[in-house]
Amino acid sequence: MSIFVRRMVGAAKLNATIYEEIEADAGSTRQAMAVVCLSAVAAAIGRIGHGGVRGPVIGLLAALLGWFVWALLTWFIGTKILPEAQTEASPGQFLRTTGFSTSPGVFRAFGFIPVLGDVISFAASVWMLASMVVAVRQTLDYKGTGRAVAVCLIGLLIPLTVIVVCVSYLLTAHGD
Repeated sequence: MSIFVRRMVGAAKLNATIYEEIEADAGSTRQAMAVVCLSAVAAAIGRIGHGGVRGPVIGLLAALLGWFVWALLTWFIGTKILPEAQTEASPGQFLRTTGFSTSPGVFRAFGFIPVLGDVISFAASVWMLASMVVAVRQTLDYKGTGRAVAVCLIGLLIPLTVIVVCVSYLLTAHGD
């Protein structure tokens, strides 16, 4: 199994050691971005049949932009607003680990399946949130999971609100 696949699987399994490995490996930045892109393409595939041609495009853009904004907001909140004494992480370290935390997002490709697709997409999103919590906890060297959960949820509310507003506008403003 390649290092890339091993890391994706380990990140999806919420393996803290894998997140530590990714954090320490500056060379894994491209791999992390590849994971984000795979997850975003999966989100686009899962949107086939939703919102016409724009559904998959919106799914792709929302996944990419949503992750990037969420990751940066979460890094800022976790390092500047709610750090612990030992918290120290560069944006690069954070983007690497949170990039791999999108690994479960590949399952969103099944979102186009009637009824079951919505369940799979929702489960993948919850799984991605759990992965993000582990990535945040490990990267920011938090002693416990509670602070990581709080930082992730606070960081999620802002981009989620923006995405919902933008998607609603795009889908309704053009007569769909």
